[in-house]
Amino acid sequence: MRSLRRALTAATAVSLLTLSVTACSDDGTTVRFGYISDYNGASLLAIADKQGLWEKQGLTPEIKVFTNGPLQIQALGAGDLDFGYIGPGAMWLPASGKAKVIAINTLAYADRVIGRPGVTSMQALKGKKVGVPEGTSGDMVLNLALKKAGMTTQDIEKVPMDPATVVSAFSAGQIDGAGIWYPLIDTIKQKVPGMVELASTKEFPDSSFPTAFVSGPKTDQELTNKVIKVLQEANDWRAAHPEESITEAAALLKLDPAKVKADAANVQTMPTADLVAKTKDGTVAKWLNSLGDFFVGTGQLKSKPDPATYYTGDLYEKAFSN
Repeated sequence: MRSLRRALTAATAVSLLTLSVTACSDDGTTVRFGYISDYNGASLLAIADKQGLWEKQGLTPEIKVFTNGPLQIQALGAGDLDFGYIGPGAMWLPASGKAKVIAINTLAYADRVIGRPGVTSMQALKGKKVGVPEGTSGDMVLNLALKKAGMTTQDIEKVPMDPATVVSAFSAGQIDGAGIWYPLIDTIKQKVPGMVELASTKEFPDSSFPTAFVSGPKTDQELTNKVIKVLQEANDWRAAHPEESITEAAALLKLDPAKVKADAANVQTMPTADLVAKTKDGTVAKWLNSLGDFFVGTGQLKSKPDPATYYTGDLYEKAFSN
């Protein structure tokens, strides 16, 4: 896929940890875990560290920040990472066999299509330069918004960019619009006060946008079970302590808690028992099937696979019951 190839090329610019998972006599098993620098990607890792949940499972985390999900899945495939975090826009990669979804995290509504001052509608982007990190949730909201407006990517000049470049290019006036997400949009607003939000994932109630934690395509069930337990316990702490979870995430991200709180406002969290119930009753599969239909429509998938082929719901349920 074109978007994956570009993501893989970009991976050379990312410094990855090369230490393999090893049994350490004092500190337990080292787990290399990727994340994205936002509330969705960082909150559970921050909580797990603060609450001693890794040690409880005999694990030692080594965490590494990435700019997007596709880069993490590339690192998983290369053996340079053990687990990672992806947004809904990268879910086509597990669906195509590149990774396994080991846990659903949240439902996210942080993505927007934005325009420079004076660009007041999607139609106003016709023939304009629109920056977007391909294969991400920013790409997803752009495609959804174009379709709703009766347009396609052929109606705009789509410019693939990494997230940081979207921020700098938009701020410098080098692009007229972008498919991007919070908290990066807050940074853009500070530099371009008249920025306009043209579309949001909140406008598509028939679609679901789950974020998730992933492993490589071949899972070590014993290690995965331990990691899922860490994520589940951290998830329940987050659900019970929403304000504190923002503080913990902000500390990890080295951001103003007010910015992280604004980011968290675009997130729907769910207790683990609820996620287990939604796994059992087919709700999670429905979410993933909805994304599968979308990715077939964009050409990122040739056909929609059964979610059971890439979501290890059985392991998620088992970890919760044990």
